Amino acid sequence: MNVQAPSTRRIRVDVILDTVCPWCYIGKRRLDKALAMRPDLHAEIRFHAFLLNPNMPREGVDQATYLGRRFGNEQRVARVLAAIEEAGQSESIRFAFDRIRRAPNSVDSHRLIHLAADKDAGERMVEALYRAYFEDGRDIGHPRELAAIAGEQGFDSDMVRAFLLGTSGIEDVLQDNAWAHRRGANGVPTFLFEGGPALSGAHEPKVLARMLDVSRELTTGVGEGFLLDSVP
Repeated sequence: MNVQAPSTRRIRVDVILDTVCPWCYIGKRRLDKALAMRPDLHAEIRFHAFLLNPNMPREGVDQATYLGRRFGNEQRVARVLAAIEEAGQSESIRFAFDRIRRAPNSVDSHRLIHLAADKDAGERMVEALYRAYFEDGRDIGHPRELAAIAGEQGFDSDMVRAFLLGTSGIEDVLQDNAWAHRRGANGVPTFLFEGGPALSGAHEPKVLARMLDVSRELTTGVGEGFLLDSVP
């Protein structure tokens, strides 16, 4: 007797993040692990911009100055960064905060993610940007550096640099950020699971896997359409 394997379930997960958020890097890696725990589930992942520092100067600011303003004295900054580094170790992330010289404006990096997503390479670009910034200390607010990162991912770096030196895609990022706030995102990462469940924070893979299960249960019988029709 032939037993037919169950069909692969399809759900959508919208991930709201900022490219300068270390917990978003951790959260993305944990989502990757959660998806690996559910091999029979096909998830369409869409990334959405959230601007943690909407008033950041386009050229960015000195990293030490930024951290001091955000967290206070050097002892508190050291404690915060140490906690992030420890959390990153379990996700094979080697945070190197000492390499970061400037806290960047993240709008252009989100523009690059949008550009890559149009070519079905959004997830790869998100990973590349996080690695470049948090592990290599590269300035992901500078068009030249972003173009170089894109070139390493197979894109035409000259085209990308010309795109970033223009204004195309800026309004899309701002609208994405506004949409995230309307959806109730007050911080990042925030995960919106098809069917209703939402989760904020870089939770452990087993928690995210359970949310995937809930989403699958809620969308059983829905078919191939998505419930989050208002998502851009």
